[in-house]
Amino acid sequence: MVTTRSRSKGDITPNGSNSQPEESASDSTKPKTPKKESGKHHDLAKTSSSHFYDGDYRSGLMNIIYDTLFPLSLIIFAPPFMLFLRTICSDPEFNGSVELAVQSLLKNPFEFFTPRWWPSPSWAAATYVLSFSLLQIILWVFLPGQWWKATVTPSGQTPIYKLNGPSSYFVTIAVFLIFGPYLKWFNAAKVYDEFGAMLVTLNYSSLILCVLLYFKGLYYPSSSDHGSTGNPIRDFFWGTELHPTIGRWNLKQLVNCRIGMTGWIILNLAFACKQYELKGEITNSMFVSCAIYVIYIAKFFWWEHGYFNSIDIMHDRFGFYIFWGILNWVPGLYTIVPMYLATHPIVLNPIYAALILVFGVAMIWLNYNADQQRLLFRETDGNCVIWGKKPDFIVAKYKTADGKERENKLLVGGWWGVSRHFNYVPEILLSLAWTLPSGFNHLISWSYFIFICTLLIHRLKRDEERCFIKYGKYWEEYKKKVPYNFIPFVV
Repeated sequence: MVTTRSRSKGDITPNGSNSQPEESASDSTKPKTPKKESGKHHDLAKTSSSHFYDGDYRSGLMNIIYDTLFPLSLIIFAPPFMLFLRTICSDPEFNGSVELAVQSLLKNPFEFFTPRWWPSPSWAAATYVLSFSLLQIILWVFLPGQWWKATVTPSGQTPIYKLNGPSSYFVTIAVFLIFGPYLKWFNAAKVYDEFGAMLVTLNYSSLILCVLLYFKGLYYPSSSDHGSTGNPIRDFFWGTELHPTIGRWNLKQLVNCRIGMTGWIILNLAFACKQYELKGEITNSMFVSCAIYVIYIAKFFWWEHGYFNSIDIMHDRFGFYIFWGILNWVPGLYTIVPMYLATHPIVLNPIYAALILVFGVAMIWLNYNADQQRLLFRETDGNCVIWGKKPDFIVAKYKTADGKERENKLLVGGWWGVSRHFNYVPEILLSLAWTLPSGFNHLISWSYFIFICTLLIHRLKRDEERCFIKYGKYWEEYKKKVPYNFIPFVV
């Protein structure tokens, strides 16, 4: 259920909606075959850039903040925040008003632990979650698709992924629409009614699985990309393993792509069904927003291999931050616009609705075009034509944790010669496009837009520091050739 995201989302990686500036990822040394090293604990700070900043570049106080207090605060407060958003959207008394909800909780803070705010898990919610997850596993395993080798990891391993995202995505949508709204074998609108129980069910199960992933990374890792920092809170939050697998099946791909991104769109469609149940029609605001979502996720799966070169996959380990976030933060926050519109229908001026749709599709194309330039550059090792000429690039050398010197080519052409993090521009404008149909009556429907702006602006700094640490003088040379960090000709 995402990412973009951009995303969503700094190493320089070939493609993906939430990835960094360009590199060809062509290594000068052959990567080693992954092997299992049970029980060995590696220094994560040396083998991965999976954290906000490396400890060597922070003061003692900042270490405590970023390594302990920040992760602990998110572990404690992120779960109730998801339920907070859901209740504001769905409770008739609040009617989408954050102010009314806050006033209610200030009068009686303990009300938050009542079923109104924190519903109990239900068999219906568990059935929805398990059925959907099982369907994704079946489609992932049995639908045809090629196996794709990703970029080498910090310790020299090469992850592999099965590419059948588009077929899995469209089959899932077809199953939902045929057996739900059309044949009525299940009530698709009831997903909205059970959404609070689904979030609670996902939260409890995710926390349990995060504990299992924590110990798996320490004692039963799938490769040498694992270990402990010695801080259990930091390890639980960020994860102890980069690419946990079952056999050759990568769990990151299953959770992030199949369950995460596909679940995102299915929830949006279910909320549209709820609006139809209540109003007898789907408003043009809901249609425009969901149409942009559907096209965007289709683009994501068309470029799924690009996502495997994004920060979420390449550098962020599989702990609470990724695992819990995909299964809880994505359904709770990323679906906020259709969730809001389900009970707050808005009819837009047809011309305004059409302009929003065209703008959203244009941003998807821009994101796609930028990705296509990076993929072309990577696959041809720079021997290609972008914007009518052969692109400039910088050969940047670096060393992996196994001590081998490798090199990447940093693209200085096309969109990637305009700004170093150009991919974040269409990501933000795209989130604006699918939020605009919700209007300006309530702040709650703009939650995702506010979040993605904050996240990507923070990632700009994160990307820059990681790239400088990895490439050093080569990154400084890249900055001279591409002086704009984010918005062309502005910053």
